[in-house]
Order: sequence, then structure tokens, then C-alpha cells
Amino acid sequence: MGLDNVAVHWPRTGRFYDPVAPAEFVDFGEIVDMPRISAPTAALAELIAKTGTVRATAYTELVDLILGLENVLYATEAAAEDEDPVIDPDGCSWIAGGVEKFVVQHRPFGEAVTFESVSEVLRSLLADGRLAEQQLRWLNSRLDGLRDENGDPPQWNFTCAELSVLAAFYRRCAERGFAVYADA
Repeated sequence: MGLDNVAVHWPRTGRFYDPVAPAEFVDFGEIVDMPRISAPTAALAELIAKTGTVRATAYTELVDLILGLENVLYATEAAAEDEDPVIDPDGCSWIAGGVEKFVVQHRPFGEAVTFESVSEVLRSLLADGRLAEQQLRWLNSRLDGLRDENGDPPQWNFTCAELSVLAAFYRRCAERGFAVYADA
């Protein structure tokens, strides 16, 4: 079982959130037919187009690292205060913006998004900050925490295009006033 992020109507009516009709995302299906689109990017776009859902499990560590928090796509903060694991439209906008900015910053490093390239991008972003030394220590600690017991990094194999599709899902939710229900 994994984590699904399901587009739902905001706010809820009654006891449950109503899923958004997949027709709101049907244009994501056009991505599948683009030339030279990677299989994972096409699969993500097709799933969004057909269901209004993202299988978020694969992206959780990366999104958490990019945004500097933990369990963002699990909506743990919302779960604590609302009893429902929901990312509201403003939260969707924040997630989309963070991933979009990361993709722009990553492009000079290439299309392939790996643990190593993410580390390089984030280090370059933090190096010029006001509290660069402190933030770089925090980043190194987070990166070390993602390594397994043998010291090996996660085997991330994403592309900028795939992350752009991911960001577009959250952007669509934000722009149309939808929330995202974290279904684990």
C-alpha cells in the first residue's frame, strides 16, 4: 500500500470529501503523446488524467527535502489540527511553487534528477543565503538521514519533466480551489 494524493472538492460537505471528476485533469493526457516523453512521466500524466490522483509515495522524500519539511504529501500537519489528512488549496499552491522553482534551478544540471543532482542544486541555492553555513549543515544532516544503513543514497531516478507534471497537478488544484486528500 502506498500514498495517493487525490484531488477533492474544498471545503468538504458533510463527513466526507468528494473526489474531483477526472475531467478536470483530462488535458494531462496530452502529455502522454508528446515526443520523447519518458515512461514514468507519461504514466504519471496518464494517471492524473484518468483519476485526478497522484501516486505520491515515490515523491515524498524528494518533496520533503525540496520544501524543507517532513511528510508534506502525507498532510500530517493538517491531520493533527483537522483530523483529516488534507492539503488545502493554499498548501497545494505552496507545494507547486516549491517544486516549480526547484525544476527551474535544476535545469542547468540536466534533465535527470538524482540524489546527487538534488544535493548539488540545493547546496548551490543555500550557499548564497544569509545563514548559509547553518542551512548547509541542516541540508547535510537531511541528506545523511536519507542514506541507508550502508551509507548508500536513495536511488532517485526522476526527470525535470516528471517533476513538472507533479507540480502541475498541485498547481491545477490550487488554481481551481481543490484540495488534496492524502490517502495512505
